[in-house]
Amino acid sequence: MEFSVKPEPGHAGLTREMFGLDQDGKDTQICVVEERPLTIYLNGQEIVTVMTIRDYPEYLALGYLLNQHMLLPNDHVTGVDYDEDIETIVVRTERKTNYEKKLRKKTLTSGCAQGTVFGDLMEHIDGVELPTEAVLKTSWLFALSRKINTQPSLYLTAGAIHGCVLCEADRPLIYMEDVGRHNAIDKIAGYMLQNSLTSKGKIIYTTGRLTSEMVLKTVQMRIPVLISRSGFTAWGVELAQRTGLTLIGRAKGKRFIALAGQERIRFDSETP
Repeated sequence: MEFSVKPEPGHAGLTREMFGLDQDGKDTQICVVEERPLTIYLNGQEIVTVMTIRDYPEYLALGYLLNQHMLLPNDHVTGVDYDEDIETIVVRTERKTNYEKKLRKKTLTSGCAQGTVFGDLMEHIDGVELPTEAVLKTSWLFALSRKINTQPSLYLTAGAIHGCVLCEADRPLIYMEDVGRHNAIDKIAGYMLQNSLTSKGKIIYTTGRLTSEMVLKTVQMRIPVLISRSGFTAWGVELAQRTGLTLIGRAKGKRFIALAGQERIRFDSETP
């Protein structure tokens, strides 16, 4: 099923009508995205406060902790408690956790809404082996770009937001949005964990830049292909080449550029 989870731009609390003046000095009214803090706890320890639209706080918390390697794939999650009033969410596990040492080493990333990575950025990457048998057909890429970019979204309604989409072949499956692309991909990771979705045959499509953080998160999720309609950073490309990730940017219409993992691409569609 395509878009089994998708943006709900009309959902209460995600946007707000605001009033101002336009370039001609006339009164105008526009829709803007709500941005609010959410503090994530793992058991009794405060981990981070993120800025988010808070549409899927449970998926965001689980995915963030998973991608930080604080929540392990085989952990038994005993509860996820979200309190909207005090803007907190607590993830509880059977395993006792203490990440005080790891929390001391913090990297602020280039993500919108300021992403944060704790510990050594390469700590859990070098041992990951992405599937070499995975392929990406150009016909899939062109179909995904068309379907995703015409899907109703907060971006089309209000702008100032990024999206990430979990795909399989030419089918968009899970479409998440947030003020930062790192939040959107964390929500996908949390959804996959909660719904026991495997990474086999999956692709990530993002509307944002292909930065080192996006590459690292995609690799940690064991997904071999990352696509964006936006551009690259040099370190993002270097990390993709180092880890064997297929990295495709500037994917618009029937045009794209691949700077890593080109061997997975199958050219089965004509271009103008």
